[in-house]
Amino acid sequence: MPDQPIRAALLSVYHKDRLAPLVATLRRLGVQLYSTGGTQQFLEEQGAEVTAVEDLTGFPEVFGGRVKTLHPKVFGGILHRRHEPGDLAQAEQHGIPPIDLVVVDLYPFEETVASGAPEQDVIEKIDIGGISLLRAAAKNYRDVLVVSSRDQYEAVTELLERTNGAPTLADRKHYAAAAFQATSHYDTEIAKYVSQGTGLETENQAPSSSLRYGENPHQAGAFHGDLNALFDQLHGKQLSYNNLVDVDAAVQLMREFAQGLPAVAILKHTNACGVAQADSLHTAYVNALACDPVSAFGGVIITNKGIDEATAQELNKLFFEVLIAPGFTEEAMAILQTKKNRILLRQKPVDFPKKQIKTLLNGIIEQDADLQTEVAADFRTVTKSAPTAEETAALEFALKICKHTKSNTIVLARPGQLLASGVGQTSRVDALRQAIEKAGSFGFDLKGAVMASDAFFPFPDCVEIAGAAGIRAVVQPGGSIKDQDSIAACDERGMAMVLTGVRHFKH
Repeated sequence: MPDQPIRAALLSVYHKDRLAPLVATLRRLGVQLYSTGGTQQFLEEQGAEVTAVEDLTGFPEVFGGRVKTLHPKVFGGILHRRHEPGDLAQAEQHGIPPIDLVVVDLYPFEETVASGAPEQDVIEKIDIGGISLLRAAAKNYRDVLVVSSRDQYEAVTELLERTNGAPTLADRKHYAAAAFQATSHYDTEIAKYVSQGTGLETENQAPSSSLRYGENPHQAGAFHGDLNALFDQLHGKQLSYNNLVDVDAAVQLMREFAQGLPAVAILKHTNACGVAQADSLHTAYVNALACDPVSAFGGVIITNKGIDEATAQELNKLFFEVLIAPGFTEEAMAILQTKKNRILLRQKPVDFPKKQIKTLLNGIIEQDADLQTEVAADFRTVTKSAPTAEETAALEFALKICKHTKSNTIVLARPGQLLASGVGQTSRVDALRQAIEKAGSFGFDLKGAVMASDAFFPFPDCVEIAGAAGIRAVVQPGGSIKDQDSIAACDERGMAMVLTGVRHFKH
C-alpha cells in the first residue's frame, strides 16, 4: 500500500525559531493545522489558517495552561489505527479527525534547572501534554510522523518536499525512535532533579538528535550527546554529520591554542588549510586565509578569541559553513547573520572525553585521547646546528598542527603561520612534495621556514627535498634505524633537526 500523505498536523512548540520553512511547506501541501496558544499565534502570523485545539475538543485550556491537549479528540486522532476498520468506525462515530503529523518542542526543563531558577519555576517546566503527544505519535509511527526537536525542522521540511508530504514507514520509524530517545532523556533529567535529596539515583543518559543524513545523503545519521553543553547555536541551519566531524576536528585543534595570542584555524575535511596567530584576531584570520584561500571556501573556522567587528567584516567576504568562537560582539553578529544558513556557534567551557571509541569490524576499539603536545623543553637537538629561538617557536607551532592532521603528513610553517601541509598521503615524500607545491602555488617563499613530521623519516630523501626548498629546521619523533642518515643530510645542508621521541599518527 502506498504511503498516505499527511492530511492534518498538530504543532505545539516552545521555541518558534527555525519553524517557518516547515510551516510554509505544510501550507503548500494543504495540510490542516491544529495548534494552541503562542504556537497558534505564530502560525497565523505566517499566514496559515489554524484550528485551535479547544475548537477541536470543545474544551478550553484550564489550570493556567497545564491542560491543553489532553483530550480524546486529540489523542484519538493520533492513536487510532488507519488500517483497523473498528478504529476508523469509532473515530467517525465520535467525530475524531486524523492527525498524521505531530510537531512538539518540549518545555526547556534542563535550561530552567541550569539557570538556577526556584523550584516552583522548574516544576512548571515539566512538560506533560507535549511529552504525551510525542509518545502517542511515536507509538503509532505506522500512521503518524513525529517531530521531537527544532533541530529536526530542516530535515523534515526537506523530507516532506521530497516525498510530496507522504513520508515512508522507514522515515516515520526513524523519527519515532528519535522521539522516544528525546522523551527518555527528558524524563531522566526530571528524575535526576526530583530525586535530589531523596537517596535515589538515576541513570545519566546522553540525549540524541537526528541529523539530515550521514556522511552522504543515502546514509541515515544521528548525534548522541549534549551539544547544548558545548555550544550555543546563535544562527544558521542545523549542523550536518559532516559539519559535526569538522567541528570536532576544529575544536580539538584550537585546544592547542587556548592560551596566548589570538589564533584562527580554517579546516576542510578535518584537516587545517589555514592556521595563524597574531597580535590581533583580524590579522590572524587574514594570515590563516592566505595559506590556502581555495580550500577555505565552504570550510569550518574557529578562533580562540571573541569575534569583533573588523574580523567579522573580513570573514563576511568568504563563504564558509561554520564559525566557532567564544563570543561575538553585537556589531559582529549583525554582519555575520546576513547569510541565513551560516552556522554561528558560541563555544562554552567543557571537559572533553579522555578516551576515543570507534566502531571497527564487528566490535569497537578504544584508546586514550592524544593529549600530549611537545614543546621546546622536549626537543633534543641531534645536528651540529641548533634551531634559533625563532625557528624553535615555528617548530612548536608546526608540531601542534601536525598532531591534528591526517597521516602521513608534513607541515611547513614559520612563527605564527601555517604555510602549507601535505595530508593523508601514503608516503611521507609525497606529503612533503604536496606541501612544497601548495606553498609555491599561494606565493610563499619557503626560505627559512621549518618542517614538522608526524612520524620518523625512514630515509634521508625528505630532508634532501626540504633543504633544496629552503627549509632550515626540522622536528620529528625519530626512532628509525636510519635516523643518522637524515641527521647527516641536515648537517651537510646546515639545517637543524630536533627529535621529540613521540609519534602523532592520525588515521
